[in-house]
Amino acid sequence: MLKGNALIGQSGGPTSVINSSLAGVIETAISSSFVENIYGMQFGIEGFMQEWLYDLGKQPRKIIEGLRHTPSSALGSSRHKVQEKDLPLILDVLRKYNIRYFFLIGGNDTMDTIHRVETYCRNEKYELTGIGIPKTVDNDLFGTDHTPGFASAARSNILNVMQAGILARDMQKVDRFVIYQTIGRDAGWLAAATAIARKKDEDAPHLIYTPEFHFNQEIFLKDVDTCIKANGWVSVVCGEGLKYSDGTPVSSATTKDKFNNTEFGAMGGASVAVSLHRMITEEFGYRGEFQITESLIMSDFVRSSPVDLNEAFGCGVEAVKLAVRGESGVMVSIKRISNKPYTIEFGKVPLKEVAVSAKPMPAEFFNSESNHVSPLFIDYMKPLAGELPEFVSLEKIFAKRN
Repeated sequence: MLKGNALIGQSGGPTSVINSSLAGVIETAISSSFVENIYGMQFGIEGFMQEWLYDLGKQPRKIIEGLRHTPSSALGSSRHKVQEKDLPLILDVLRKYNIRYFFLIGGNDTMDTIHRVETYCRNEKYELTGIGIPKTVDNDLFGTDHTPGFASAARSNILNVMQAGILARDMQKVDRFVIYQTIGRDAGWLAAATAIARKKDEDAPHLIYTPEFHFNQEIFLKDVDTCIKANGWVSVVCGEGLKYSDGTPVSSATTKDKFNNTEFGAMGGASVAVSLHRMITEEFGYRGEFQITESLIMSDFVRSSPVDLNEAFGCGVEAVKLAVRGESGVMVSIKRISNKPYTIEFGKVPLKEVAVSAKPMPAEFFNSESNHVSPLFIDYMKPLAGELPEFVSLEKIFAKRN
């Protein structure tokens, strides 16, 4: 194995546990005989090209340990899309700092960045080991059972929907409906996860709509009417990426980011929740409310999942182990062995299979009406969500009328 320095960066949106993966890389790299120094990119690949580097090996021990319990992205993030013209500069900086181990924590677009940099260096005869570490609250990466960051964001959403449902139930004579919008451009994992909040038929959420299915306004309004007639109110959860059959976003959002992804969260009133709220109000005349959390659930450490924190750290450790074994051009993956007891093992998947594409939820995780989840998904989600609080409601024991 070639001795040299290691480089680690964080990219894309934050999570409650991305710093735990960072800590796993730092702690394992420091103890490796092949890694001389470990540097951190400030503000991702964009900062790296300007040589904004932390010397992570000189950080106090308490800081590295504290990363495991700190949300957001400690190194600072970036959404810079690497251009062909950037690659020679990236290689120059890699050479200048004798970087031979290249780690990035992120999602689909991040894996594409590592893949391109690692391939370019190989073609230029520069020996570089490139390893991806999965991260996304959307849970839409191929090649892994789930991604670090998802379970914690899901748990935050579950608790939000659970408590908002109790509020809506008790306020049904004022507001007949509540709509909760989750992150999820192309996949409905976060929206679907809120199903765990439902213990009884009358509990929230009653309806869940995700990007895996084309949205039909007529069917949606019939579903809403059925639920209100049965319960007196309705709780609706929707993924931000809902589209009609012609591909038009239900949110009416049109702004694109640097990776040509629709910016659902950047348009203010242009959101799915607002659109669904308008549909219900115009059809039935009901009053209701909508809730859009956006990035709040991405760094909600107080409600993070213990499983998520441990697995995020483990992914960082495994990335360095793979690199030391001579692996390159791969992303760390999580393979589920069983649900009961919940057991996983770490593996690897080629970056070219992960980059850019999003992983939707499988059809068997939904009910036949495509407006809620199946028991299979509940089994999948329960070990990740962790224990939830138990709330009570008054029994229907009424005073006798005089």
